[in-house]
Amino acid sequence: MKNLTDEPGAIATASAIASGQLSPLEAVDAAIARIEALDGPINAVVVRDFDRARDTARSLDSKRPASDQPLFGVPMTVKESFNVAGLPTTFGHLQFKDNITQTDSRVVELLKRSGAIVLGKTNVPPDLADLQSNNPVYGRTNNPHDLSRVAGGSSGGSAAAVASGMVAAEYGSDIGSSIRNPAHFNGVFGHKTTFGLVSKRGHTHPMAGGLDVHDTPLSVAGPFARNAEDLSLLLEVTAERPLTRSPKALKDMRFLAIVEHPVSEVDASVSGPIEAALSAIESAGAQVDRNSNLIPDLAQQHADYMPLMRAAMTRGQPGPDGQVISLADYFLLLDAQARNRYAWADLFGHYDFVLAPPLPFVAYPHDSASIFERRIAINGKDSPFIDALAWAGLATFPNLPSTVVPVGESGGLPCGMQVIGSEWSDLDCIDVAGQIAQILSG
Repeated sequence: MKNLTDEPGAIATASAIASGQLSPLEAVDAAIARIEALDGPINAVVVRDFDRARDTARSLDSKRPASDQPLFGVPMTVKESFNVAGLPTTFGHLQFKDNITQTDSRVVELLKRSGAIVLGKTNVPPDLADLQSNNPVYGRTNNPHDLSRVAGGSSGGSAAAVASGMVAAEYGSDIGSSIRNPAHFNGVFGHKTTFGLVSKRGHTHPMAGGLDVHDTPLSVAGPFARNAEDLSLLLEVTAERPLTRSPKALKDMRFLAIVEHPVSEVDASVSGPIEAALSAIESAGAQVDRNSNLIPDLAQQHADYMPLMRAAMTRGQPGPDGQVISLADYFLLLDAQARNRYAWADLFGHYDFVLAPPLPFVAYPHDSASIFERRIAINGKDSPFIDALAWAGLATFPNLPSTVVPVGESGGLPCGMQVIGSEWSDLDCIDVAGQIAQILSG
């Protein structure tokens, strides 16, 4: 797969700064120059905080990184929905364009504590509720591989900024593949975390009036990068609990590939690169099964996932169809989720990881239709767009970690693959994604 940039990653940048080859201000100035040169047609970095970033960098120029600052001097951006003190958080709504937040979100606090310098914020759809990033406040983000196509959503600006080389790292959020589909569409690594691993404090809709709210079920925060090592580091500095690694060589692993779903057919543009990746994994000595009686009822899982996600995103208010979920039905969905989690836990007693498409298609042309009314061609057949979320729900409904690794391209557009693991195996998912990327790069 073609890379759009040869810019160094986060760890490489931090290493150059620590060794004195590069100063924090030089790193920040270079990133700002890249944004100013590249972002016009892409429109990813929509909130810019360059003056404060330069001031922060100058304050670090005479210092050395502390032992707990592995990102010392590294410039990066974050998704627009994360509060950054002094910057607006709009969730894509004009009515909140002047909503300047006073405190950093927990993720931003931890990134800054690790030495990172936040240059600004990246684009989203309204309410983070689409697989493309276009809103009346900041306009539309375009895919850097093909400007006529979407960069994904809701973390579309995040992935586009990383893929184009404007920044080495980013932080997004995910409930319906909002990290995974942009990573897939843009050819970068993205990690959907185990539910509860990374704090969502300060990632709150402005309608809450600045008040902290209960974490939305299913919704998580997670990082983007251009390599697995950077992805791991970003997760380690933001995780709220210690994570362990269980290193294992690819040849010693047993994978389950789920490439068919009763709800959503996979287009050849995705199945082709994924099948080639599965063959390479088998050639490396790993066992790849194509079926198992341990797989939960995927049609039922999707049927339970969609109403729980709608209830979570609307916080119990009427959905697009005007329906309101009852408290009794909500608890029934939580019961179904618990049973589903147990079923996946049983499956991971036999398999190390599950491999699956992030979505059944590659980046699609810009489309103004609502996500519920949108249609898309899959293998030449007109299909409901919303059914594609069945592939997101594989990991989201049971609260599992999932890393998207780039595995190839189709028609010049990137294609990724999900590496799904058991709960809390986040670092192992990322490590395996890195091993897969290594064997595919030859």
